[in-house]
Amino acid sequence: MHRTPQANQNLPAHQPPVNDDIVVDGIEEGAPALGPEHQDHPPNPEKVAKETVTYHPLINGLPCDGQGNFLPEGAPPPPWEERADDDFSTFKDAAAFELADLLFRRDQMSGTNINDLLQIWASTLSQDEDPPFASKNEMYNAIDDLDLGGAPWKCFTVKYNGVIEEGDVTSWKHKSFEVWYRDPRTIMHNQLGNREYADEIDVASKDVRDKDGQRRFSDFMSGNWSWRQSDEIAKDPKNHGSTFCATILGSDKTTVSVGTGHNEYHPAYISSGLVHNNVRRGHRNAVTLLAFLSIPKTDKEHEDSAEFRKFRRALFHGSLNQILQPLREYMETPDIIRYGDGYYRRTIYGIGPYIADYPEQVLLACVVQGWCPRCDAKWDNLDDNIAGRRSHALTCSLVDALDKNSLWHDYGIVSDIMPFTHGFPRADIHELLSPDLLHQIIKGTFKDHLVTWVTAYINLEHPPAEARRILADIDRRIAAAPSFPGLRRFPEGRGFKQWTGDDSKALMKVYLPAIAGHVPPQMVRAVSSFMEFCYLVRRNVITEGDIVAIDNAVAKFHVERSIFDDVRPDGYSLPRQHSLVHYTFLIQEFGAPNGLCSSITESKHIKAVKEPWRRSSHYEALGQMLVTNQRLDKLAAARVDFQARGMLDQRLGPPDLPPDLPANNLQDEEDDDGGAVDGDIDSEVILAQIPIRNLPLTVPGLSVHLNIPHLPNLVRRFLYEQLVQVDTDVELDDVPLSDCPVLTNTTKIRIFPSAVAIYYAPSDLSGTRGMFRERIRAVDSWRRGPARHDCVFVQHDPDKPGFRGLYVARVRHFFSIRHNKTHFPCALVSWYSTIGTTPCADTGMWKVEPDFDNLGNSAMSIIHLDSMVRGAHLMGIAGTTRIPHHLTFDRSLDAFQAFFVNKYIDHHAHEYAF
Repeated sequence: MHRTPQANQNLPAHQPPVNDDIVVDGIEEGAPALGPEHQDHPPNPEKVAKETVTYHPLINGLPCDGQGNFLPEGAPPPPWEERADDDFSTFKDAAAFELADLLFRRDQMSGTNINDLLQIWASTLSQDEDPPFASKNEMYNAIDDLDLGGAPWKCFTVKYNGVIEEGDVTSWKHKSFEVWYRDPRTIMHNQLGNREYADEIDVASKDVRDKDGQRRFSDFMSGNWSWRQSDEIAKDPKNHGSTFCATILGSDKTTVSVGTGHNEYHPAYISSGLVHNNVRRGHRNAVTLLAFLSIPKTDKEHEDSAEFRKFRRALFHGSLNQILQPLREYMETPDIIRYGDGYYRRTIYGIGPYIADYPEQVLLACVVQGWCPRCDAKWDNLDDNIAGRRSHALTCSLVDALDKNSLWHDYGIVSDIMPFTHGFPRADIHELLSPDLLHQIIKGTFKDHLVTWVTAYINLEHPPAEARRILADIDRRIAAAPSFPGLRRFPEGRGFKQWTGDDSKALMKVYLPAIAGHVPPQMVRAVSSFMEFCYLVRRNVITEGDIVAIDNAVAKFHVERSIFDDVRPDGYSLPRQHSLVHYTFLIQEFGAPNGLCSSITESKHIKAVKEPWRRSSHYEALGQMLVTNQRLDKLAAARVDFQARGMLDQRLGPPDLPPDLPANNLQDEEDDDGGAVDGDIDSEVILAQIPIRNLPLTVPGLSVHLNIPHLPNLVRRFLYEQLVQVDTDVELDDVPLSDCPVLTNTTKIRIFPSAVAIYYAPSDLSGTRGMFRERIRAVDSWRRGPARHDCVFVQHDPDKPGFRGLYVARVRHFFSIRHNKTHFPCALVSWYSTIGTTPCADTGMWKVEPDFDNLGNSAMSIIHLDSMVRGAHLMGIAGTTRIPHHLTFDRSLDAFQAFFVNKYIDHHAHEYAF
């Protein structure tokens, strides 16, 4: 049989739009107007359908001069500081800067090795020549003396001020605790003035709707909370025309070593709420280390005392309150800031969402462990639908009316302190705690709850020996998952001790097909409905329709999870699982949760804490870590400045880098799985740069070499489809070969080991414009091991939604065919047919089976790469059958008779193959 793929030129749900699709309205008559040059910057590819964007009519970020006077409409921004094109500030030239950046930031070379390198360099030069730096100290001084991106570290000390009884030598009562911090106002000026992402900032709250009028929640400023804050600020007419800028805070303890003494740090971070989510997720200097909070220690005798716990809470909240004081004045009167687009704007701050895991949320909200920090649902009945929202006002009223014991046991309130937000304008921590995808959902509900419960259920329902066999088979199914770009392998299944967030995310991709058949259908549906929730809330843009789907997924999960009643005799009153009920409200408040996830601060730990600690001497390391962070910020700011002035346009390394190869190694395609792609790039699939050598170049010769006798006929029919056929209703197999182009001596064919699919996938770890690059392989030996022939989605009917408009195929070989001086990039594929007309009722995934011809061989044809969309991942359907012990991942696609189309392999697949 033959498939008729369509050219994949328009992907309505994923292709970047043209700018003309953006309509801006909603400016009230008489309000300060946003001229075209004063509105949001040109739209990025995340706006994938026609949208109407309504900006707040009064708090709308009008440009002004350095004294706060509004500029006439259409006025250009004032010029940046005049500096010579060869002015590299404290560096002699571009080479000196690039060397410092390479050695200090990219390579993190030790000072001793820097000195050795510079001495070797100097020995190769003539007497009248010098290397860029004479020593490490000269290089460090050049970085330290930069006047760009600086936010100097400051310190204050905190000491217990309660009554100390005579003779009380408790150490923490007599000790001073240092808190190191930077001025948050200076950091905000640096972030908002960053020219690197000047066109990825919203200077006003916005209401975004699609062509059908549905609300679209994406970046933070698209939520309801920032609009309400703007309404409050607008009550004072002096604030009209200003920008409202919320600070997004985050904190979490992290461990930098094992087995040493004091190995914990408590960093706090700050980001501007104006930047788009993709910028914050990619950091790009939009998330800055704000402080190292003090971690008080005491001996075992006193660590659980009420007095010490109260001091720890007071130290934490008092420190945050003190650190944020520089912003307090400008939460009611504007601060005049120059933004990255060159314009000044009157900016009013506010304390915005706080990124934290559950233990940190409990500390921030001053509630008892086990209670919800957002609502007052009882700890033993957290899913009570009539629970009300917590607030500072409610807490103050309860504290005035009730005793401490009642507050603790009946309301879960720690009454001896108010959260740090109390006293700041328009700030209430209970409404500011952001949804935490990593700890609440991925590591919490999925890994700690569901995976554990499934295992417990199997152990409960089966004799020990049978339970071990079932769990071992689930592990083998996980280990047998076919290769896919970026997929973490689990050679021993899920039975390992040390779990990371990345481990949990990887297991989510393959877990559901692995348990199907071994557990009851209701249990599969429980996991499936939770997975559906996870992937919906992880989307970069969430519509009102998605909101309904998220609520439905939670409701279904709550019904289906009753299958776990036997392993959960105490019920499901679990704070992290309870958090699911708050997600749709928080999405409407703060936009898509992927811009406020603790994975942002977790990954920032690496650059801001762990790597600086490893670079230190480990003796009094904090001071060295502060210096390292300061230097990193200065180098980053200098690079942005030099690039903005066109001084670093000449890239170091190979010129004209092809788009499908990594920048660091042109020859090594084998280990390049793909990744984020920056810039405005069209969606396409392109062949690798280097063909497989020492193979026949003629079609007949290659046919013999590959043992594919009908290859010449497949090539001729492919050429007919490309050059002749116009009636797509005629099956290509029915076209007489005599009507197809004849292969000549000039018809040449080359085999390529892989191709690269570039497509729009902003919900995944994509580039700044939402683009992602994925390598698809078709080789007889990968990494000197077994063959690898990946599966792909092929465009069938772009007018049909989701998977109904796609085919699934497996790539046998990538070709480039030259015929009559025209090159055709193409692929030899074997086909799969869809089983049924709807997805599996239990897993929610489509099923497919391989196609065979009349002789029992795989049904194959050649397709143009233009019809290929991206990679597909298939997981074998084993049902109740146990897979052989010897089945390995490289043989999985040949071993099963039917497969699940794994829409959970990444977030783009979930959006695309529904």
